[in-house]
Amino acid sequence: MPRAKKRSGRGGQQGTVQPFSDEDASIETLSHCSSLSERTSVAEEGAGDAEEMAQEDFQYKLKVYIDSTVDKSAKTRQGALDGLKTAMATKILYEFISERRMTITDSIERCLKKGKGVEQSAAASLACLLCIQLGSGIESEEVFKTLKPVFKTILNDGAANIQARQACATSLGLCTLVAEDDIMDVYATMECFESLFTHSYVREDGSRPSVNPQTTQLHTNALLSWALLLTICTGSHIRAIAQKHLAKLPRLLENDDVNMRIAAGETIALLFELIRDVDPEFDYDGWEPLCEKLNALATDCNKHRAKTDKRKQRSVFRDVLKAVEEGDFQSETIRFGTERMVIDSWVRKRTYDAFREFVGSGMNYHLQANEFIRDVFELGPPMLIDSAALKAMKSSRLERHLYNAAAFKARTKARNKFRDKRVDVGEF
Repeated sequence: MPRAKKRSGRGGQQGTVQPFSDEDASIETLSHCSSLSERTSVAEEGAGDAEEMAQEDFQYKLKVYIDSTVDKSAKTRQGALDGLKTAMATKILYEFISERRMTITDSIERCLKKGKGVEQSAAASLACLLCIQLGSGIESEEVFKTLKPVFKTILNDGAANIQARQACATSLGLCTLVAEDDIMDVYATMECFESLFTHSYVREDGSRPSVNPQTTQLHTNALLSWALLLTICTGSHIRAIAQKHLAKLPRLLENDDVNMRIAAGETIALLFELIRDVDPEFDYDGWEPLCEKLNALATDCNKHRAKTDKRKQRSVFRDVLKAVEEGDFQSETIRFGTERMVIDSWVRKRTYDAFREFVGSGMNYHLQANEFIRDVFELGPPMLIDSAALKAMKSSRLERHLYNAAAFKARTKARNKFRDKRVDVGEF
């Protein structure tokens, strides 16, 4: 049943309705806008307060981690080191870390000296991330001067935990790249690595040294760190290294370990690239035997090797063979945010792989925001793009779905045309 109309006015008479004037409209609009702006302001303040509280909570956790690195419990120290590693790999913490760098350095030194294998490995990795956060400058140099003697002591100690030695071999290389200020000290560190991986060389009489798998991994890490430092050597030193090692490095291609073979192949390609930049007319006497050996690895079909190892090896050595024969490199594009970076040389690849080993999944974030890493790869200063603009630049989920559906349909049609048994063979 419809409701009765509400009457207004005196004596039961219906009151006249006044027209809605411009003044009333302006007052109503102002009132509405004021209310909306107040709600928006309150929401923004609330979001800002929540973000500030989250930041304070995060910094509090970091402080707890730093304090826990000196705990009596090895499990607690390990958890604290892992927590700091994760934070440094996924966020830029320069201001927070620079104020506490010596405290963190002391904790790393203590864990390296007194910890066991896993704890020492975590501390060595944390040292690299600390240098990456601080960048190339006085602060990271101070950190490295404290830790370098400890790294070398563990690395050269045959009685030390093998896992700790492996981690120190990798960390010493990257920390030297980032924080070493004297090129002669760089050369001294390279000689330290040489004293390790040369033990895996096949001897002159053709006999192979007896090396267990863990020690082979140590030699592989030392070789990769040596190759990383090779990227910052002077031209004269590169000539001397090519003369000394280019005839011996191919002996590592005969190693039973696939990782050692791949590391040796990539190092050979890198050395050829560097020496050709220094001397375009460079001529290597053992060029043909080397190419034959690389070609054999690129087409390896030995049944006693795992399929995954053979697939990985063949892919790498096809690129290595092109580098040695033609001086070519298979470029790769890295996308991060709205930017792109092209890996177009073996030097760039070795450097990128070294940083990615420590930063892991946070590499794209560091490429966007870490000024030091952007400077290494010549990307310029960080691009400041707010979240709203970044969201607007991305295609919607529906657009991506429609594009993928259309591409799938076209691809299916093209394939079905050749799969149809009714198609006359003579057409082909």
